[in-house]
Formats: sequence, structure tokens, C-alpha cells
Amino acid sequence: MDDILKLVEEYIKEKDSKKTWVAGEDWVQYAGPYFTHEEYVRAVKTLLNGWLVLGAEANKFETKFPPLLGKELGLFVNSGSSANLLMLLALTSKRGRNLPKGTKVITPVAGFPTTINPIFQIGFEPVFVDIELDTLNLDLDAVEKACQEHPDAKVITFAHVLGNPPNMDRLMEIVKKYDLILLEDCCDALGSTYDGKKLGSFGEMASCSFYPAHHITTGEGGFVAVKDEQTERIVRSFREWGRGCYCIGKQNLLEKGSCGTRFNCWIPSLPDHVFDHKYVYEEIGYNMKPIELQASLGLVQMEKLEEIGLKRRENYRSLFKAFSKYPEFFHLHTAQPKSDPDWFAFPVTIKDGAPFKRSDICQFFESKMIQTRPYFAGNIMLQPAYEGLHDKDEVISKFPIAHKVTTDTFFLGTSPVINKEKTDYIEYILDCFVAAIRI
Repeated sequence: MDDILKLVEEYIKEKDSKKTWVAGEDWVQYAGPYFTHEEYVRAVKTLLNGWLVLGAEANKFETKFPPLLGKELGLFVNSGSSANLLMLLALTSKRGRNLPKGTKVITPVAGFPTTINPIFQIGFEPVFVDIELDTLNLDLDAVEKACQEHPDAKVITFAHVLGNPPNMDRLMEIVKKYDLILLEDCCDALGSTYDGKKLGSFGEMASCSFYPAHHITTGEGGFVAVKDEQTERIVRSFREWGRGCYCIGKQNLLEKGSCGTRFNCWIPSLPDHVFDHKYVYEEIGYNMKPIELQASLGLVQMEKLEEIGLKRRENYRSLFKAFSKYPEFFHLHTAQPKSDPDWFAFPVTIKDGAPFKRSDICQFFESKMIQTRPYFAGNIMLQPAYEGLHDKDEVISKFPIAHKVTTDTFFLGTSPVINKEKTDYIEYILDCFVAAIRI
């Protein structure tokens, strides 16, 4: 095996040494995996060991990762979207909060759909609020109003937008005052802090994504970080078909399991019948497990998070400097005074009255091989999948800032695959665009 791993290392190093980038000919990707030979070597080693499903590597990852979200416990899952679904599912468990269908959940109307979709999928009821323009986060005045108008609301969930949190002091005051359960979507926010505290540490649970665009990647993958062992067992059950067995990895194949009581009278309706705990089901669950190879990638990527964060912040500062030359055209989004975002991306909003549209500048950038993205779905209730759930005109009038970002906000990448040469090129192309519209 050592000879094979050495060859893999040599191959990746040689391949990386030949990488080139030519401005205007090669893409400035908004994101991508920040890999060196270590990820490939560890992944190949895992494959050669022959254990494909979650095992020793996953156990290590699930132990080491939760503190990055300010928690002690958590579970590796197959995507950040699944992580968001599992957080809300956990609230429905009879062994936990046991929230019924129809439970009201306060959430911003703009963002990525899988922050909101689980509310519909589980049968909860969303209570939408608008966002604020400066941070793109949920409008806390609107949140407080929603709490007053819906005193039966039980949950609040939102994403820290592109790694940038809202005013968490005020948010937590609202959570406490109205006795809400906070679920944090940290899929874009790994490494970000507020008042020195890691995002993810404020809520009952927190999610993270390891899609290649995010801060660290396992290809696909996500995480649910939780506060207590009971919640961990509930989330684990929903992740694994609903089974009650909570033994970990290869240990659950042992005759007695790691709990020592694998074969016991586990089923209440059959009190005298011994049953294998691996086939006892506590929840109506799913299969949302990743594989062992992904955990191997995650363990290497975790070691690079600080380096990745420094590069993302540097790229953000470079782009902010470039766009701030044109305050008459662009609204630049700001961080809260106590926050230190590990920026997922650099957002920009076209100001009202500008002599161009978002499509004009984005298509110009794309024509020059610079990738752009809109602010995800914008106002999600205007997307085709949600047609008929709300009156279109009411959704536009009731949430004006969400509508503004739907039509006028875009973002560029801050990923570590972008370097100074590429941010300089972005600035040059921006200058060319502005010069052309001023003629």
C-alpha cells in the first residue's frame, strides 16, 4: 500500500505543478476544492482499506468537527440540505420536542431553498419575514413583529448569509423573550464568529455543508451539530432509516454491540421477545449517510480551515476595495460590528437608478471568463416550485428588500482557488465595464 500511496502523492504534486491560469482565457471560478496531495492520499488509503460505509474515519471526523460549530456532539450526513432537514425532523420526534404538523417556523423569505424546504416537507408552517439590505440577513424588526403576530410560533431558522451573521445579541434576546427554538444554517458560515463565538454555538442545533463551493469539502456532505446526547441519538436515527441502534461504526456488528445489549427486549409491543437492536426502528427515517472516503477528505480539509479563512478574507477585502471605487452604482454589504465573517462570497447589489442592470454586468463578467452567481433563489416564493402557495403580488409588495435582491444582487467568489492575480483581473474588468457605461 505504501508504494501506491507514494505514487499517488507524486502524481498529484506533478499535476499541480503544471497548473497555469491565463487572464481572459481561463475561468475565474467563483469556488472550487482547495486540495493538495494529502486529500487524495488519505482517500485512496481509505479505499484500499476496504471499509466503505461510515467507520473509524467517520468516528474521528464526528468527534473533531463539532467544536468548529461551537458544539460538542454531531453527525456527518450526506449534504448540508439533509442537515437542515434533519434539524427540523429532530424536533418532531416523540423522544424529543414532539412538535406537531402545523408548527409555525419564522424564517427569511430570501436565500437558498433548502433552508426553507424542510418546513414544507415536514408539514410545518413558514412565517416569512423580509431581509435587511446591508447584511442580507433576516430583518430583526420584522422578526419581532412576526413573534407578536404569531405568538404560537415555536422555531426560528435562517442562514448566516454568505458567512455574515445578523446582530446575534438582539436575535438571542428575541429568541429568549418569545421562547423560540433557534436552528442555525451555517452552510456558508464555517469559521465565522460573532463577539468571539463561533457561528453554530448560539442555537439548539446547527448545520454545515461540505459541497465543493463551501469552506471545506468532502465532495458532497454536511453536518448536524447538537447540544446533547439525546438529540444526537434522534438525529442519528433519522439519518439511518429510523433505527434505534446508536452503536457506532464497526462496533455495531459485534455480538453485543458497543452498548453491550444489542440483543434484548427492545420492542415495547413485544415485551418478552428478544430482538436485534440494529433492526429496531424508533423514527420514520431516511438514509442520509455519507461514506467513509468523504470523512477521510474532511479530516484533511479541517486542518486547512484557518488557511482557507485567511485567503477568503483577503479576497473579500480586495473585491471590496475594487467595487468601493463606484459608490454611485453599487451597494456593498457590511458585517455587524462584533462579527468576523469567513466570507463564502462577495455580494454586490446594483443601486436604484444605475444605468445598467444586473444582467448587464454579470454577462459582461461571464464573457470575460469571470463566474458570477445571483443571490441564490432571491425571494423563494417567486420561484416556479412555490407557485400558488402565496399571492405573487403580495409576496412582492410585502417583502420589498427580498424583491430587490432577487433582481439586483449577485456575488463573486472569495474561494481560496482565487488569488491576487485573479482579483486584480476582476478589478480590471470592472473598471472596463464602468468606463464603457460612462461613455
